[in-house]
Amino acid sequence: MARSRFLPDNFTLMLIATVALASFVPVSGAAAHFFENLTTAAVALLFFLHGAKLSREAIFAGIGHWRLHLLVFAVTFVVFPIIGVVLRPVLEPLVTPQLYAGVLYLCVLPATVQSAIAFTAMARGNMPAAICSASASTLLGIVVTPLLVKLVLPQAGDAQHNALDSIGKIMLQLLLPFVVGHLLRPLIGDFVKKNARMLKVVDQGSILLVVFTAFSAAVVAGIWRQLPLEALLGLLLVCAIILAIVLTLTTFLARKLGFNKEDEITIVFCGSKKSLVSGVPMAKVIFPSAEAGLIVLPLMIFHQLQLMVCAVLAQRYARRPEPEPVQPGVPGAKA
Repeated sequence: MARSRFLPDNFTLMLIATVALASFVPVSGAAAHFFENLTTAAVALLFFLHGAKLSREAIFAGIGHWRLHLLVFAVTFVVFPIIGVVLRPVLEPLVTPQLYAGVLYLCVLPATVQSAIAFTAMARGNMPAAICSASASTLLGIVVTPLLVKLVLPQAGDAQHNALDSIGKIMLQLLLPFVVGHLLRPLIGDFVKKNARMLKVVDQGSILLVVFTAFSAAVVAGIWRQLPLEALLGLLLVCAIILAIVLTLTTFLARKLGFNKEDEITIVFCGSKKSLVSGVPMAKVIFPSAEAGLIVLPLMIFHQLQLMVCAVLAQRYARRPEPEPVQPGVPGAKA
C-alpha cells in the first residue's frame, strides 16, 4: 500500500502514452496545422474555466498575508532561476545543452495551482493563503516568465519574437479567456463548480494535446536522434537535485523568518511547484514547435517528481498533533 505513493498516476501514464504516440505516429503538414488550432482552442477553454472557478472571496481572504506571498514569489521567480543559472556548470554535463535549456525554462515558470492547494489542504496548511498565492503566481507568470526566458535563455526561441511579443500572445491566449471566465463567474460559476469533472477533463486533455502537437513537431525534426538514454537519466537526476534544494530552502526560510506551521506548509508547497498547466501552453507560444518538445520534457519529469515527493511530505505534515484549543479564562491562555 505504501509503495503506491511512488507509482505514476493515471495522468502521468497518459502523458507517457501521448509521447509514445507522437513518437511513432507524428502529425505533419495539414494535420499538424489542425492540431495546432485545436490545441489553441482547448487551452483557451481551460483558462476560461479556471477563471470561472476562482472565487473572488478566496482571493481577498488570502491577499493580506503579504510576507508569505512575497517569499513564495521570490522563490518562484528569483531563487529558482538563480539555482538554474548558478548550478549550470555542474548540472549541464549531466544532460544535453538542449535539455538544459528546458531546465532553465522550468526554473522561470509560475507555481502550479491545483496540486499546491491540494497538498496544502492535505497537510492542514493555510488554505486561503495557498489559493491566493498559487493563483496570483499563475497570473504574474504570464508577464514575468517571458521576460525571464529572454534573460536566462537569450539564444532560445524564435529570434523574430521578443519578450513583449510573447507576453502579448500569452495574454491573448491565456489571460483574456481567464478574465472573461472570471467576469462570467456569477452566471456560470455554479455550473463549473458542479461539473468539476469537466474542468479536469479539459485540464488534462489540453495538456495532452499540447504535448502531442509539440512532440510531433520535435519527432519530425529528429528529437530522438539527438537524445541519448544517458541524457534522460541525467535529466531525472538534475530535476531531483533542483527539487531537493528548493524544498530544503523553503522549509528553512519559513522557519527562519518566524512563520507558523500552517504558513510553512503553504510556503513549501506553493514555493516548490512549477506549473505544467501554464508551462506547456507558454512553451508553445514562446518557442518554435520543433524546439517545444525538448523544452517541456524537463517540466514533465519535474512535475511527476514534485507530485510524488510532496505527497509524502503532505502526509508527514498531516500526522502532526492537532493544536490544543485555547480555553478562555485558563491561566496562561492568550486573550
